Amino acid sequence: MKSGNQNKIMSRIGKQQINIPEKTEVKVSDGQVFVKGPLGDLTLKIRPEITVKVENNLVTTTPNSDTVFVRSLWGTYSSHILNMVNGVNKPFEKKLVVEGVGFKANVKGKDLVMNLGFSHEVLIKIPDDLNVVAEKNIITVSGIDKEKVGRFSADIRARKKPEPYKGKGIHYQDEKVRRKQGKKTA
Repeated sequence: MKSGNQNKIMSRIGKQQINIPEKTEVKVSDGQVFVKGPLGDLTLKIRPEITVKVENNLVTTTPNSDTVFVRSLWGTYSSHILNMVNGVNKPFEKKLVVEGVGFKANVKGKDLVMNLGFSHEVLIKIPDDLNVVAEKNIITVSGIDKEKVGRFSADIRARKKPEPYKGKGIHYQDEKVRRKQGKKTA
């Protein structure tokens, strides 16, 4: 049975206020949030169901109605705004490890060129707002937009996922690749 209080569940993330650090500016106008900081500026379009206010170096979000959908948006937008404020002050970074005999990655101009055991090189265009560095067998992707850094890193990893027997392929630096035991000889 549901009690009356369970219907009024509030978002723990949405209720939290976001502190605006020094040298960072947050503006809300025309259904958009603009965040400008030392490393760049980001924009986020806000749905009309959520109200965003900036007062006394604090950003607060509030829902305009009490439905499940709006409550989920409330926490999501709070997380996005927090990531924007953090990103314009300190870039987000993901590291990928290229593992395997003959597997390597290089950055040539605005392209990431990888040899992954195929008969051809794998080329990926690097977006303008991301910084990609390839040293030895580690690819470092960094940028101010957390979503773009994660999406580009996932795109790189999808080109050659790690296989479970020898671990060859591309995986995140902190990712544990589950290894399987190979065939046993009699």
